[in-house]
Amino acid sequence: MTRLLACYGDDFTGSTDVMEALATHGIDTVLFTRLPGPAEFAPFATYPAIGLAGSSRSETPAWMSERLPPIFAWLKSLDARVCHYKVCSTFDSSPAIGSIGRAAEIGAACFAQALIPLVVGAPQLKRYTFAAHLFAAYQGEVYRIDRHPVMSRHPVTPMDESDLRLHLARQTSLPIVLAGADWPSRGIALLDVHDDATQLAAGRRLLALPPHAAPFVIGSSGVEYALMRALADAGTIAGRAAFAPLARVEQTMVVSGSVSPTTERQIRHALTQGFDSVPISALSLAIGAAQAIADAVEQSLQILQRGRSPLVHTALGAATDEGARIDASSDGRRNIGEGLGRILGGVLARTGLNRVMIAGGDTSSHALGQLDIFALTTRHPLPATPGSPLCKAASALPRLNGLEIALKGGQVGGDDYFVSLRDGRV
Repeated sequence: MTRLLACYGDDFTGSTDVMEALATHGIDTVLFTRLPGPAEFAPFATYPAIGLAGSSRSETPAWMSERLPPIFAWLKSLDARVCHYKVCSTFDSSPAIGSIGRAAEIGAACFAQALIPLVVGAPQLKRYTFAAHLFAAYQGEVYRIDRHPVMSRHPVTPMDESDLRLHLARQTSLPIVLAGADWPSRGIALLDVHDDATQLAAGRRLLALPPHAAPFVIGSSGVEYALMRALADAGTIAGRAAFAPLARVEQTMVVSGSVSPTTERQIRHALTQGFDSVPISALSLAIGAAQAIADAVEQSLQILQRGRSPLVHTALGAATDEGARIDASSDGRRNIGEGLGRILGGVLARTGLNRVMIAGGDTSSHALGQLDIFALTTRHPLPATPGSPLCKAASALPRLNGLEIALKGGQVGGDDYFVSLRDGRV
C-alpha cells in the first residue's frame, strides 16, 4: 500500500493535534505512544496515517542525537509519501531544549535529504507565517510571536524572535530560507501560510516534492492541514468525517502541570462548576516525593466519593511557577509530568472513570507514559478548540482500553474547556 503520512510528534498534545487534523478529514489515523510491537501495530497496519508521540520538545540535543535516529528509521520504514517531524505551532524551542535545528540535522542525515521543507502556519489554529515571521492569536487578538502574552514568556523556551529564519539560525548551521517559486538546493525552506490560498499552495507543493526534498518535512499540524486542503481540492479525499455523539459524564478528573494563564482561567472556572481543587507542590513532584503523590491520590478519591471531580494542579498561572527551584533539580520538569501521571494512574486503578484530561504540553508527554496505553485514536474533535481532541485509548489493560482522554497544551482552549468536555458539549 502507499501510505500517505508517517509522523513523529515532539510532544503528546501536538501529536494529537496532527491526528485530529487528519481524522476530521476522513483519514484513518493512529497515534502510538511508544514504538509498537507487532501485535500492537497489526490492528492499524492498513491505516493511511501512522503517528508516534514523543517528548523531544522538552529534551536536549544530546538526547535527540541518541533517540531520534532509530525513530526516524522507523518512520522511513513505513514507506509514507510524507514523513513529518511535528513541532508546536508556536515554534517555541532553543539551542538547549527542543532544538528544531538539531532535529533537522538528524533528519537530513537519516533520510539522506539535502533540503527540508518547513510549514508552520495553520490558520485553523490561528497561527500565521508571513515573510517568515510567526504570528499567533491569544484571547481574540493576533500577536507577533515575540510579543505574544504567553509564548514570549514561556518558562522554558520563551519566543523572543518572530523571524523563524533567525530563530532557527541559533540552533543549526544549515541555511534557512523563505521558499520562493523554485525550491533551493539545500538547507531548510520555509513555506509561508497565512490564508486559504497560501495553505492550498503549500499543500500542493508538499504533494509534489522533488527528490532532494522528500519525504522528510518539519512543521506544525499546518503540514497536515495543507495536505488535506490540497487533497480535498483535487477531489482525492472527501475532506470530512462523522463521529459518534459525545455524552455527558457525571465525573471526570484533570491533572495539570501548566503555568499558562489560559489554564489558570480554565481551572478557576472549573472550580465553580463541580470540580474540587487538589493543589500539589511542583517542587515536591520535581524531587519525586512519593508521599505527595499518595496524598494527592487519596484526596482525589475522597472528592470522587463526594460526587465531584478532582482537579490536581501544580500551579495557578505564572505567578505560582516554581521554575527556578524546579530547574535546580535534575530532571525536575520530567518528574512533574511523571508524578502527575502516577496520580492519575493511581485514581484510575481504583475507580470507574472513563473520561480524563491532562493539561500542559510537556506534562502530557511525560504523564501519559505512566499509563499503560500504547495507542490513541480520535474519539471526537473539539471544533471550538482545534488541536486538543478527545482521544480513545488502546491498552492491554481492560480498565484503560477505551478510556477517553484529552491532552491539552497550556495555552489551548476557552475558559470552559474542562467543563465542556465533562458535559459533552463539543
